[in-house]
This record gives sequence, structure tokens and C-alpha cells, in this order.
Amino acid sequence: MSTLSLEQRLTELEVRLTFIDDTVNGLASVETEQALRILALEQMIRDLRQELASVRGGQSHDPHSEPPPPHY
Repeated sequence: MSTLSLEQRLTELEVRLTFIDDTVNGLASVETEQALRILALEQMIRDLRQELASVRGGQSHDPHSEPPPPHY
């Protein structure tokens, strides 16, 4: 196995560092996108809970007080 010169080794490390930097930047972008999507989903859940609460509140009658269906 041939020994690499110090300059070759340094160049190889710089190339590897560049790839690592690109990967880290890509992961940071994905993390940011996912965080924004999670925030949007959390807002949707809050909105749905409020809508469900208003629908439940709009039902003025108790389903247990209704007469049974005719087939009983």
C-alpha cells in the first residue's frame, strides 16, 4: 500500500468535510420543514377539537332520551 502525502491526505479530508457539510445542511433543511409541518398539524388538531366541541355543544338533546328505533 502506498503512503499518501500530507497534501493528498489533507485534500481527501477537505473533500470528506465538504460532503459532511452538505449532508448536515440537508438534514437541517429537512428538520426545519418537518418542524413547520408538525406546527401546522398541531394547529389543525386544535381547530378540529374546537369544531367538534361546537358540534357537540350544538346538540341540545340527549341521545339516551330518544325513543328506541321501531325494530325494538
